[in-house]
Amino acid sequence: MTDDSLPGPTEPPIGRALWDAVTVIARRFEETLAAAGGSRSMWWILLALVRDPGATQREIAGAVGIKDATLTHHLAGMEDSGLIVRRRCERNRRAHTIELTTEGHAAFRRLQQAALGFDRQLRGGVSAEELRVLRDVLDRLVANATRPPE
Repeated sequence: MTDDSLPGPTEPPIGRALWDAVTVIARRFEETLAAAGGSRSMWWILLALVRDPGATQREIAGAVGIKDATLTHHLAGMEDSGLIVRRRCERNRRAHTIELTTEGHAAFRRLQQAALGFDRQLRGGVSAEELRVLRDVLDRLVANATRPPE
C-alpha cells in the first residue's frame, strides 16, 4: 500500500482541534475586553497588579509571561491613559514598581466583569464534571507536549 492510498483521518488531529478552539475563543475574549475598553494584555497586567500590588516590571513580566520590552510598551500606554504610575523601587533603584491609580482600579473592575461574563458564556451547557474532565485532559495534553520525544 502506498502512502497516497492510506485513508485520511476521520477527524482532525487533536492539536488542530485545540488550535481552532483557542483561536476562536481568544478572538471572542479580545472582542469582549475591547467592548469594555481594554485588551487581553491590559487585563493580564491589571490582574497581576491586583494580585501583587507594587510589583516590579520584571515581576509583572514574569507573571504575565511576556518580555520586559513588550511589557514596557504596554505600561507606557497604560501610564499615558492614567491607569498606572511607575516609581523607582526603593530596594533596587534600577527597577520600577507599578501601582494602579483610581482609574486603574476602575478599569480592572470593568474588565473583570467582562471576563467573568465571558467565562459564564463559555461554561454554558457544560457540567461541573465535564469541566473537571476537560481540565484533566488539558493537563495531560500539556504534559505530553512538554516531555522529551520518545
